[in-house]
Amino acid sequence: MPSVRFRLLRGGACVVVLAACGAAVQPAAQPAPPFDLDEATIVSLQDRMAAGRDTARSLAEKYLARIEAVDRQGPALRSIIEINPDALTIADQLDAERASRGPRGPLHGIPIVIKDNIATADRMMTTAGSLALEEVRPPADAFIVTRLRDAGAVILGKTNLSEWANFRSSHSSSGWSARGGQTRNPYALDRNPSGSSSGSAVAVASNLAAAAVGTETDGSIVSPAQTNALVGIKPTVGLLSRSGIVPISHSQDTAGPMARTVADAAALLGALAGPDPADEATTAQKGVPDYSTALDPDGLRGARIGVVRKGLFGNHVETDRLAEAAIAVMKAQGAILVDPADIPTLNSFKDAEIEVLLYEFKAGLNKYLAWLGPASPVRSLKDLIAFNEARKSEELAYFGQELLTMAEAKGPLTSVEYTAALASSRRSARELGIDAVMAAYRLDALVGPTGGPAWLIDLVNGDSGYVPGPSGIAAVAGYPHITVPAGYSRGLPVGISFFGRAWSEPTLIKLAYAFEQATKHRRPPTFAPTAQLSQ
Repeated sequence: MPSVRFRLLRGGACVVVLAACGAAVQPAAQPAPPFDLDEATIVSLQDRMAAGRDTARSLAEKYLARIEAVDRQGPALRSIIEINPDALTIADQLDAERASRGPRGPLHGIPIVIKDNIATADRMMTTAGSLALEEVRPPADAFIVTRLRDAGAVILGKTNLSEWANFRSSHSSSGWSARGGQTRNPYALDRNPSGSSSGSAVAVASNLAAAAVGTETDGSIVSPAQTNALVGIKPTVGLLSRSGIVPISHSQDTAGPMARTVADAAALLGALAGPDPADEATTAQKGVPDYSTALDPDGLRGARIGVVRKGLFGNHVETDRLAEAAIAVMKAQGAILVDPADIPTLNSFKDAEIEVLLYEFKAGLNKYLAWLGPASPVRSLKDLIAFNEARKSEELAYFGQELLTMAEAKGPLTSVEYTAALASSRRSARELGIDAVMAAYRLDALVGPTGGPAWLIDLVNGDSGYVPGPSGIAAVAGYPHITVPAGYSRGLPVGISFFGRAWSEPTLIKLAYAFEQATKHRRPPTFAPTAQLSQ
C-alpha cells in the first residue's frame, strides 16, 4: 500500500540492491530460457488442455520449472515465497475430473499464485512475510481461496510481499519481507517492483503463473501491476470477501486479480467474487455479473470519460507524455473526453485516512491473530511488536515498525477520533469527490496516470521516486480502480487508470479492454540489469 506510506514520509536516494535478505550485489543480466507458455492466456491454456497438448499437471510442472529457472536461479526475482507441495496432486485430481465429467469452468486446471497474506488451510504457511507467523497454519481457507478451489484453479504457491502489506514502517522498501527478502522488478533488476502485492505482480509479469491474486488497502494492487506492465483490478470493497485475509483496514481492504490481459483479470475476478456470510460487506452485492460480456473491443465508443488533471499530472514528464498518448487513443476510439474533470477533494483526506488505518489495523490484526489460535506465537499487535524487537537483527535490520507502535497506541473503534476521521474521509472521497464529479459531468468513468516508472531499490532510505496516482481516493471511497499498461519510459512500464463509482466494474472492464485492444502495450520483461539510460 505505497500511497499511504509515501504521504507519511518520502525517503532519500541512497541505493542498495540486495540478494536474499542481506548481501549487497550488483545485478547482472540473466536472460530467461525459452518458455512455451510465455504470455499464455487462460483461454489459450484451456485450449491446450482441450486439445490434449497439455494437462493440468503438465502446465503446473512447466510453471514450476520456470519458477526454478527464473525466480530461484537466473535473475533470482524472489517473487514466490513458497511452493504448494500439493500442487501436482491437485492437478492430477483435476485432470481425472476433466476426463470423467469435463471442466468446471474457465479456471479448471489453471495455475494461479496468491499473496502470502491470504490464508490457506493446507501445508503452506500464511505469514504476511513475517517470521512471527512461520509454521503457523490457519484453521480454515480464506473464502476467496475456497472460491478458487471450487473453480478448479491449481494454487501453485504463495507470493512474496511487502511485510504486513507495507503497514509497518514509513520508510520501508516495497517488496521486502523478512521471510522472503527483496523482490526485484523483472524489467530492471535494480528497480523496485512496488508493493505490497510485489510478488504477485512480478510472478505474473515473468510468466511464472497464469495469473495472481493480490490485496490492496491503498495502491497495493494497482501500483505493482503498473510497474510490471500488468492489468490490476482493485474492486469495490465488498465484491470480494476479506475473511481469512491478514487485515489492515476493514473499510478499505480488498483482494483483486492481477493478470497479463484484461480478459484474464476479468475471468479471475468473476471466480473470486461472491457473498460471504462471514463478511458483512459482501452482502450488498446483487449477484456477480458475467464479466466476459464486458469484453467489447469497441467499448470506448460513446463513453464519457473525465480526465483528472489536478494532482495526477505534472508530477513526472514521461508519465504525463504516456498518459496524454493514452487519452488520445481513447478519443480516437470514440470516447467523449471531459478534460479536465478535476476532483477538488483528491488530496484532502490524507491525515484522516492514516488515522482510520491505524485504528482499524490494531482492531483487525488482533482479531485475526486470535483466530489463528494457540499455535500462533503472537496473539496480539503488542505481541508482534515485542517479537520484532526480540528478532530485530532479522526483522528490523533495514527499517523499523513505527506504524505498528502508532497503531498499538490507538483506542477502540468507538473512539470519537476514529469515527470522525472515517466519516470525513469517506465523505471527501465519495459524496464530495468521485460521486460529485461524475454526476456533474455525467461520466461513465474517470481516468489518469496510475503512477510513474519504478524507482531504485533502496533498503537504506526506503522507497523514493514514487509518482502519486488516483489509488488514494478510490481506496478511501471503497470504489473500483483498474490499471492497464500504457507504455514504457526507459524500458520501465507505466499504466493508465480507469476508476469510478461503486459496483461499476463491468463499465471499467469494458473501457480497459477496449483501450488494451487498441494499444496492446503489454510486453514481457527482459530481466535487464538496469533501466535503459538512453532512449
